[in-house]
Formats: sequence, structure tokens, C-alpha cells
Amino acid sequence: MIIVDKELEKRHRDGNPIRVALVGAGYMGRGIAIEIINAIVGMRLVAIANRTIEEAGRAYQEAGVNSYVIADTVAGLEDAVAKGQFSITDDPMLLCQAKGIDAVIEATGEIDFGAKVALESIENGKHVILMNAELDATIGPILKVYADRAGVVITNTDGDEPGVAMNLYRFVKTIGYHPVLAGNMKGFIDPYRTPKTQQEFATKHNQKPRMITSFADGTKLSMETTILANATGFKVGKRGMYGHRCSHVKDLPAMFSFDQLMGGGLIDYALDAEPGTGAFVVGYNEHPILKQYMSYFKMGDGPFYVFYTPYHLPHLQIPLTVARAVLFHDATVAPLGAPMCDVIAIAKRDLKVGEILDGIGGYTCYGMIDNAEVCQTENLLPMGLSKDCRIIRDIKRDQAISYMDIQLPEGRISDRLRAEQDAFFFKT
Repeated sequence: MIIVDKELEKRHRDGNPIRVALVGAGYMGRGIAIEIINAIVGMRLVAIANRTIEEAGRAYQEAGVNSYVIADTVAGLEDAVAKGQFSITDDPMLLCQAKGIDAVIEATGEIDFGAKVALESIENGKHVILMNAELDATIGPILKVYADRAGVVITNTDGDEPGVAMNLYRFVKTIGYHPVLAGNMKGFIDPYRTPKTQQEFATKHNQKPRMITSFADGTKLSMETTILANATGFKVGKRGMYGHRCSHVKDLPAMFSFDQLMGGGLIDYALDAEPGTGAFVVGYNEHPILKQYMSYFKMGDGPFYVFYTPYHLPHLQIPLTVARAVLFHDATVAPLGAPMCDVIAIAKRDLKVGEILDGIGGYTCYGMIDNAEVCQTENLLPMGLSKDCRIIRDIKRDQAISYMDIQLPEGRISDRLRAEQDAFFFKT
């Protein structure tokens, strides 16, 4: 926030706001619209695209904007932006292609669709902000290659756990403490949860059952920690992580051996630990005098110190990611290079030949993080590509699904990009 807020204020004074377009007007997209329009100076949400155009209008209306135009051509959208008008459309490619837009927020959670939005935005010189952990965890590294070639930023967002953790990671490194462990706090995981079991909770909180299922069965946790692994160079200690249960996140280092913590960096999570939400980074420093200072400031006896943020607020914090990308060419959280971890598809129940996998948050499979080299060696199916795959060999519950067990649907851009990613980083 420091520096960013001042630069946004300058943009506001100069009458030159950052012009942002939003793809996806669901629950989170509407929250983003409210925040940018009502709270952020120096930034303007110029257009919203949604498959159902009425929902794009709803997002503006809930943010207090009742005057907007419907754009159905690139020229029409560019004209509206130039005139200072707000626009809605059911064609996201217009947002990706139109001049006068600095950054595109992809907030759909759809992988194939999101890949098209990201590629088109990058090709047209726009920064891409992904509120789409599913896409980032599956093909984020190759999308980063495309973005680097085009000279634009692609980044996941502050406010989601990977961004919160990455901010801590950079802070901890900067103050001279060596990061050795990072991740999320998680209250509950049951890999066998389904949209049926989560229906009541989803209805109560105005959410979609499949999305809530992806939280409950651990898939979303694996997606988020994979993003963090790819951005830090850390790995997991075992498939699925350890997920130690502790009363407070500050107790987590005691759950690991010294050798585990000093083995090159671990991604993991604290289960059922206070403060219950947010992200953490454990930093190492054995300086004897600094140890006295840290003890005085109630950070513990060391040499492992827990830094944590007890909240994550995606819809409120994402404008800071937009500003960092546009103003400073700084990604909040993006892959360093080759994938360090991956999210593999695991059978949620016994699966028979001929069945069709229903993907993230469904009835047939759940996602689990593992190290990327394991996934490559065992030819395992990424969870993000599981939807609509046809089973060609019987699979037992809790068995990892390989490419040899399934038939991919035809024509998906995400499969092409995943193959390109594997070839770029792993094939010699």
C-alpha cells in the first residue's frame, strides 16, 4: 500500500486513472466492482464482461453506477472509454482487444475460458490479473512466458492467500530473515465432500455449491499452495502436504524437524490453527543478539519465527495488485520459471470405464498438491484439466488419475498450453 496509494492519488490529480476491465461478474466480481468504484482513487473500472450481460449490469448497479452502455464492437468500447462512459458486454474479447484499457482482471474461475482471456489480453499488451487460482495453478508458468515475451505483467492477486503469503515472503527476506516455510491456515478438509453435502452451506452464504465443495475437499487449498510454490521455488514435503494441526499458527515450526525446515523451502498449511484465516511465512535467523530483540518483541525464542497475516480480503485488495502491475511492473505473485508443484486429480470414489469426470468441486475427483517432477514422472492428470475427461480404465477411490486412464476432450486451448508448458520446462 505504501507508495502505491501516493501514485494512485497522483493519477487521480492528473486526471489519468488506471483503466481496468473486469471479466466475470459473479459473487467476487461484484465485490471487486464495488471496491474499485467506491473506494479506489486513480483507478476506473471502465468495462465489465459477463456471459449473462444482465449480471454485468448488476455489478455496476450494486456499485452505484446506473448509467452504462452496451458494447458489441471493439470500436464501440473504445469510443465509450474515450468518452468516460462505463460499458458492459457479453463478449470478453472486446475488453482484451480494445485500446484505452491498461489491465484485465480475470475473475471467472474457468480454466479454458480464462486461458483465452489471458492470451488475448497479453497479445494486446494488457496486464493480466488472475483471480483464477485454477488457471494459474494449471498453466500459470507458460502464461508467464507469454507475458514476459510481450512485456506485460501476469499475476495472481493480493488478498487471496498466495498473494498475502508472497507479500510476507518478500518482507521477511527484506528484513534479513530466511524464509523456510510458507502457506495457508485451513480450518477443515474432507476430500469426499460433494455439492450435495455443501448445498446448505452454499445457500446460506449465497455461493455456488461446487465452489464451496472445492474449498471443503482441499482442491482450492492445493491450487493456492501450488501458486505459492511456483512463485517461491518451494516444494512440498509429501503429496498433499503435512497439514499439521496446532492451536495457533505460531506453534507450527515445532511440528517440523530442523532438517525439514532447512531443506530448501517448504509449502504447507496449518490445520485448525488460530487465527483461523490468512497466510504465514516462517523465517530463520540465528543471530544471537537479534534473538534477544525478537524475544523482547514477543516473536518467540527462535531461530524460526512466524510472520502471519490474520485475514485475506480478495475483493478489497485486488486493486493494489492492479496498481502494482500497471504503475511499477511488479507482480504480486507469479511463477519464477518451471513449475515446482502441481495439482493432480484423485478419484473421489471408485470410477468405472465410460464415466465422465466432472472437474473441480464435483462428485468424481478432488485435487491434491504434489511436486512437479513426481507429476511428470508418473504422467499424472492435472486437476485443472480433469473436467469432461472420459475414464478408459477403472480407477479405485483415492487413486491418482494418470493420462493413461483418461481420454481428453477435443479442442481445448488449456490442453494445448499444458502440453506446451510441459515441453518448455521438462522435455529435453
